[in-house]
Amino acid sequence: MTDTQQLSGSAVRAAHEVRVAVGRLRRRLRESSERDELTPSQTSLLSRLDRDGPRTASELAAAEGVRPQSVAVSVGVLEERGFVTRRPDPGDGRRQTISLAPAGRALLDSTRAAGEEWLARALHDRLTEDERATVITAMGLLDRISSR
Repeated sequence: MTDTQQLSGSAVRAAHEVRVAVGRLRRRLRESSERDELTPSQTSLLSRLDRDGPRTASELAAAEGVRPQSVAVSVGVLEERGFVTRRPDPGDGRRQTISLAPAGRALLDSTRAAGEEWLARALHDRLTEDERATVITAMGLLDRISSR
C-alpha cells in the first residue's frame, strides 16, 4: 500500500472526492432503476454475461470473486425467471455454459436506460451547459486513469 504522505495533497483530496461522488452516484443510479426482482449479485452476473459472453459457473464465480455455490444459486434463480439459459459446454459436455437470454438482455437494457434517463435529467436540471462540459472533460480524465 502506498503511503499517502508521499502523494500531493490535491491527489489525495481528488481521490477522496471521486470515491465519495462515484459511490453516491452508483447508489442513485441503482435507486432510479431499482428492480425488486433481482439482487445486486444477480444483476452483476447478468452484466458480466453481457460484457464477457457465455461462461461456466466456475468462470463466473472466479470473475465475480464469489464461491461457485453462490453462483449456482443465483444462476438457478436467473434461469427460473428466464434471464439466462444453460447449455452443455461444447468443449466439455460435463460442464454447462450459461448465456444471457433475450429477457435478461431486455432487463439490462431497460435498467440502463432508466439510469441514464435519471442522470440526463439531473444533469440538465442541476447543471449549466458549462458545468456539463466540465463533467464531460472530467469523465475523459477518469477514463484515462482507469484504463489498463
